[in-house]
Amino acid sequence: MNLLEKITDLNSLVLEGKALDAFDKYYADNCVMQENNSDPTIGKAVNREREIDFFNSITEFRGAHVKNVAVGPNCTIVEWHFDYTHKDWGDRKYDQIAVQEWRDGKIINEKFYYAN
Repeated sequence: MNLLEKITDLNSLVLEGKALDAFDKYYADNCVMQENNSDPTIGKAVNREREIDFFNSITEFRGAHVKNVAVGPNCTIVEWHFDYTHKDWGDRKYDQIAVQEWRDGKIINEKFYYAN
C-alpha cells in the first residue's frame, strides 16, 4: 500500500469507530504524538492510553469528517472536522490538522493543530 492508501484506510477506520484498530495497525512502537505546542507524548503504549482516555471522555459524538488529505514522500496531512461533547471540555465543534510523518509503513510522529 502506498501512503495515500494507508492514510485513506486509517481515516476510514476512524470514521467507522475503530480508531484504536487504526492506531494499532499504523503507529510505530516509538511513535511521538503532540497536541499543538504541548509537550509531546512518546511511545505507542502511552499514546494508546491517551487515546483511550480521550474516547472514554466523549459523552456525545455528533460527527466527524475528513475535509482534505495531502500526501508527500514520507508525510500525510489530514484536515478533520469534529463535533462532540467532552466531559471536561464541554461542546467542541472545530477543524483540526493532523500531520503524520511515516517510516517503514508506520507513523513515527504526529502533530495536531487546532484552535483552543
